[in-house]
Amino acid sequence: MTSSPIFERLCLIGIGLIGSSIALRARRDGLVGSIAISTRSTETLDRARALDLGDEYHLDVAEAVAGADCVIICTPVGTYSAVAEAISPHLKPGAIVSDVGSVKKSVIDQLLPHLPANVHLVPGHPIAGTEQSGPDAGFPTLFDDRWCLLTPLATADPQAVEQMTLFWKGLGSMIEVMDAEHHDRVLAVTSHIPHLIAYNIVGTASDLEEVAQSEVIKFSASGFRDFTRIAASDPVMWRDVFLHNRGAVLEMLGRFSEDLAALQKAVRWGDGDLLFEHFTKTRNIRRGIIEAGQETDLPNFGRDQPEE
Repeated sequence: MTSSPIFERLCLIGIGLIGSSIALRARRDGLVGSIAISTRSTETLDRARALDLGDEYHLDVAEAVAGADCVIICTPVGTYSAVAEAISPHLKPGAIVSDVGSVKKSVIDQLLPHLPANVHLVPGHPIAGTEQSGPDAGFPTLFDDRWCLLTPLATADPQAVEQMTLFWKGLGSMIEVMDAEHHDRVLAVTSHIPHLIAYNIVGTASDLEEVAQSEVIKFSASGFRDFTRIAASDPVMWRDVFLHNRGAVLEMLGRFSEDLAALQKAVRWGDGDLLFEHFTKTRNIRRGIIEAGQETDLPNFGRDQPEE
């Protein structure tokens, strides 16, 4: 619980898993004075109201951002240009505009041309989530001990960056500041390519004519089950991620394909030494992730879920 709000008025554009989790934690711990929520869907907005996620609810995004000290865009990254164009004339001077997108260079390229000079852009990416989506999916501990990456421009206002740092720390996150292009290369390896592989292998299993779909479901080993969890993520969000981080994804996918070809050759020629060496190296990466506190055997990283 903070002694005083970091932002008097917070506006959340989009209220899915991330937006609703921000709202729940910010309200619980007094990080903001009030929360305005905007979404294009009447049904989603009504559900957010029923869950008491905010103080104001708007279909008109211009009304939602009026007077907000901080605006966080929580919609798929493909919508950002249109969102920025819609809110730009209505932003309060000195307001901070941020986001939660998994891609950062494209986000900056979409937002910056539309934003007035008297507001501050501080892009962000909380590396937290589950395969669930929608306003019902949120819970206040989602960001606990998870990283949030901030990618401000070199010309960004230091005070605005500090405020966003304090806000995300208040939500439970650890903070790292990095260049947007570097962010996109890192996330291509750690998130985007794994999702692409998961979508592909689950799709391959569903297309096999000689294996019934019921058998795929019934006899799934833990590896395939992990792939299906990843592949259950929001298809709209991930479509936009791949389209807006195309360069880094294709670069890393090329390197992955080369490494996969080397493993394919080792299997074909019975090169056990190469396979053992590779598996040992990757096992050490897994141990490092566990030692860094970024994994647990419990579902959803062991984070509390909202009561049914």
